[in-house]
Amino acid sequence: MSTIASAAPPPSKASLLYDPKIRGIVYQAVLVAGIVILFYLAGTNAVENLRAANIASGFGFLQSTSGFDVNQTLVPYNATSTYGQAFWVGLLNTLLVAAIGCVLATFLGFAVGVARLSTNWIVAKVSMVYVEVIRNLPLLLQLLFWYIAVLRPLPDARTSLNMGGGFFLNNRGLFVPRPLFASDSWLVWTAFATGILGAIAFAIFARREQEKTGRQYPVVLASLGLVLGLPLLVWLVLGFTLGNPISFEMPEQQRFNLRGGLQVIPEFVALTVGLVVYTSAFIAEVVRAGILAVSRGQTEAAHALGLRAGPTLNLVVIPQALRVIIPPLTSQYLNLTKNSSLAVAIGYPDLVQVFMGTVLNQTGQAIECVAITMAVYLVISLLTSAAMNAYNRRKALVER
Repeated sequence: MSTIASAAPPPSKASLLYDPKIRGIVYQAVLVAGIVILFYLAGTNAVENLRAANIASGFGFLQSTSGFDVNQTLVPYNATSTYGQAFWVGLLNTLLVAAIGCVLATFLGFAVGVARLSTNWIVAKVSMVYVEVIRNLPLLLQLLFWYIAVLRPLPDARTSLNMGGGFFLNNRGLFVPRPLFASDSWLVWTAFATGILGAIAFAIFARREQEKTGRQYPVVLASLGLVLGLPLLVWLVLGFTLGNPISFEMPEQQRFNLRGGLQVIPEFVALTVGLVVYTSAFIAEVVRAGILAVSRGQTEAAHALGLRAGPTLNLVVIPQALRVIIPPLTSQYLNLTKNSSLAVAIGYPDLVQVFMGTVLNQTGQAIECVAITMAVYLVISLLTSAAMNAYNRRKALVER
């Protein structure tokens, strides 16, 4: 007797919602839709508020007259200039603080970081206290300290401190000799630029020759001779033949004030010193970590070859430590640049104080001012990162 086997029912098809790929696409589509709706609502709300306040949107306000002065300008500017020119004044002031701050903070941070590893107990402990105290105090508090507690109590202009050489210090800032450039001074600047290019070319040549033959050239002395000696020589030749191409206007003490010279405002000094001191404490820890990352055997091998402590540090340890130092050092440069926006607390005319403060309050163009300021800081950060990443690639180990 034969039996007929009943056919098994086909398996039921799983729901598409249980497919990870489909589910992921749905979730991403919902997220994108939510973001688009959010930006749409924010945009329409901003347009309605601007229309209600009778404020025209757009960037045409940059061509309007500003009507205010700025106490530090690197380009010609006065109250009859436009808001667009005020933007460039604030941007250049920010770049000035960032550039000077990064250079000084690097030197100070390297010095303190190396000092933390010193065999001298006092030097190591003082460096440790410096790092721990500075890192754990808010930057804004430190800026107020330098501005209010250090610079403001200085004597007034009538009793300025004469530091010699045409330098005067008072509560209005530091007064230094102002350089005056004659029509032929471009020859000195051309010689200076030529000296820089010559120093770079000689350094490249010396490195290649050392790799080939092992012979070392006096790169530092030659670079100093080219960068400083060449323009100085041109300056002296022009001075004896055509007249002094660069002269100096010295500040003079008057009865109630100082006349002449170049004024370095106290807000700039307080901001620069505060940023340098604060950032250098973090750079010091980065340097210390980088040096400790180099194998102890490298130092012992250098000592076995007869190198003393100084050459060992400069020629063996630090070049290898740079591979560890550069990435976090980039972050500190970015932090210093962005922290310069705290200048508004002490009245330094940086981009935030000029554009986000005065210009925004006078024009009411909040969206445009915020967008421009955000874009500027984004571009500065991206350019800084790109430059440091390129330098990091040059210092990175290359496998053969």
